Amino acid sequence: MVAFMPATTPPRRTLPSAQAAPVRARLVNTEDVSRKPSPTHIRVDGVTHSYGEHPVLTDLTMIIDKKDRLGLIGENGVGKSTLLRIMSGAEDPNIGRVVRPVRTGMLWQEVQFLPSDTVNDLIEGGLTGLRAVEAELDDAAHALSLDATLNDALASRQANARYARALAAAEAADVWNVEPRRDELIAGLGISGIPLDRRLDEVSGGQRSRFALAALLLGRPLALLLDEPTNHLDDNATDFLRKQLINWRGPVVFASHDRAFLDEVATVLVDIDPTRDGLVRFSGTYTAYLTEKAAERKRWEHQFRSEQAELQRLEYTLSVTAREVSNDFGRKDNDKVGFDFKAGNVERAVARRVRNAEAHYLDLEENQVWAPPSVLSFGGIPKGAQLLEGDEPFMELTTARVADRLAIDSFVIKPNSRLLITGPNGAGKSTLLSVLAGAIKLDKATGGTLHKRKGLRVAMLEQDVHFAEPHLTARTIYELTVGEKRAEALPLSSFGLLVARDIDRPIGGLSIGQQRRLALALIIAKPPHVFLLDEPSNHLSLTLASELEDALGTYPGAVVVASHDRWLRERWTGSRMALSHGAVVSHTEPEMVPEAVVETDADVDAVATDESAESAAQS
Repeated sequence: MVAFMPATTPPRRTLPSAQAAPVRARLVNTEDVSRKPSPTHIRVDGVTHSYGEHPVLTDLTMIIDKKDRLGLIGENGVGKSTLLRIMSGAEDPNIGRVVRPVRTGMLWQEVQFLPSDTVNDLIEGGLTGLRAVEAELDDAAHALSLDATLNDALASRQANARYARALAAAEAADVWNVEPRRDELIAGLGISGIPLDRRLDEVSGGQRSRFALAALLLGRPLALLLDEPTNHLDDNATDFLRKQLINWRGPVVFASHDRAFLDEVATVLVDIDPTRDGLVRFSGTYTAYLTEKAAERKRWEHQFRSEQAELQRLEYTLSVTAREVSNDFGRKDNDKVGFDFKAGNVERAVARRVRNAEAHYLDLEENQVWAPPSVLSFGGIPKGAQLLEGDEPFMELTTARVADRLAIDSFVIKPNSRLLITGPNGAGKSTLLSVLAGAIKLDKATGGTLHKRKGLRVAMLEQDVHFAEPHLTARTIYELTVGEKRAEALPLSSFGLLVARDIDRPIGGLSIGQQRRLALALIIAKPPHVFLLDEPSNHLSLTLASELEDALGTYPGAVVVASHDRWLRERWTGSRMALSHGAVVSHTEPEMVPEAVVETDADVDAVATDESAESAAQS
């Protein structure tokens, strides 16, 4: 079922600069928990918002019921993150209002923290709302014993009602089991081995995100808002989160690139991409919605073409046909009276036709559907890449060791390699890619080597993209990186990664997804011989992620991808290598991978455990 809500115009802006000064973002708002019953739903009423001259959301209205798990979908930059921040209260809309439960929590795409913050500080930040519930319960209990309460019937009833609300809130938040739940959440998200006193700038971005997610769930807010919650989760952690959300008591809203997660968790989808009838609310799976969206796009295009053709016909009728009909009725000899009578009839008929056509024209012109916006479609890998001749391997790793993060004895990348690296969080996937990219050096003590062919160019699309000068425009960064001549021969707009209006905006004013699109353009503008992609679908829209995956199949060089994305893994047709604890667990070629079998991170760990047990038995 597809439902349409009040129209939105194409939003243009989401996240403020990712390079802003360090701040600590609130995970859960702390509105008054005592004075009145909390709403159990989220209502967005007539919200309009813009950043400077860039409109984002226009007259947006929706209701998220306490039983809804709403998946927000749409292209990068259409306003998903902005909407979540407005829903959470982190930003106020220019126009409109939002009603939300008194304790509404939000997971940000990138954790905002102070340099001195520890893991425990982040967790305590998630408990702010819960601590307010505890304090209110104490205050309400104290108020019951006051003389003013005991000696006044009205005050006594009010105090008892307040205590009942506070007790119900405390029970719902499970305030008496914080530590056991904290340990369960940290273990479920795969970060139990990290000390709580570790500084946040000493752990990876993925680990920070998982600690922030644990802190948010621990605080038991009445409503959950999640911005790309599975970006840094492996299969086990994703399944853990899925179960948490399905059992959550309260509205859940999440923006996600994870197609399988949307299918499994969302009870309703809202697409904030522009449509002819406004905001689309779809009760069904993401997979089913793809089919419906494609069909709706065709209907929209057909209606637009039909209405434009009718407007042209009416214009012709008004400007040409009426005049021709009037002039064609000539006077015959000796027929002055008859001519005057017939001419009058013709004039009246023509006048009626003109009035009818004019009324129809004005009505259609006022109510016509607007032209479907051009679809941002990835232009693929540009041609003309300089290939290296011969079958000699591009790269060879021997005795590769990086502290306790990587231990690979032998690894080869051939000119036509298509390799997918899988494994749970902490398996060493990103470390291996960073070694291949030259960002991490091998331990010298082990004598490990990385051999590369002469003239080989290697580039990596990293998980988290940051630009040193956020005030520069996307066009300027592109020209400085690839050179003026190549930028002129291969314009940034030719890739279909950024729309024209965003190319000349400061990169710090673009969304995280748009920034990663630019990073992708900087690489493929001069395709490297070895293209490394670390979680390529993270932060990218669902459409672009699919288009990029398709384009990699014909890439003019070697491709190495590290990914948790189940949708990508199910469609992968190249080689696969599974890592666990920094070591290779399995390495299979395409013909060795059963078509119906998709290896999970749990399978990788199981194989590693079995091999360890077998080795121990032999020794």
